Amino acid sequence: MKKILLLSFIGILISCKKENQENFDKPTSEVATLKPEELGKEIFQGKGVCYTCHKEEVKTVGPAIKDIAKIYKEKGGSIAEFLKEKSEPIVDPSQYTTMKTNFAITKNLPEEELKALEAYMLSFSK
Repeated sequence: MKKILLLSFIGILISCKKENQENFDKPTSEVATLKPEELGKEIFQGKGVCYTCHKEEVKTVGPAIKDIAKIYKEKGGSIAEFLKEKSEPIVDPSQYTTMKTNFAITKNLPEEELKALEAYMLSFSK
């Protein structure tokens, strides 16, 4: 019985031990030094998985980034608001149902990352 109590006590101590967890994302200081367009590109090609349907110059499953940027700039729309599902599609409404599956990802991105993603995409309208 004493052995069980001793082992339980040691197990509790070990599980309560404070230790730094590894951060598998970029260090905060490195993210803070990135320009919005650079951070947006990382999100586009990484956790946003936008690259699977959108290419820079060519329409694939979704419209090309340059076409999205051109239309959003012309119409004064907000890509970030669309990605939060708070505005209507203005580029290719017929593709909206395909895009809806990705809102589970984009709606959970922090505002800073959504704005960075928007900055990256709008950089193609220059």
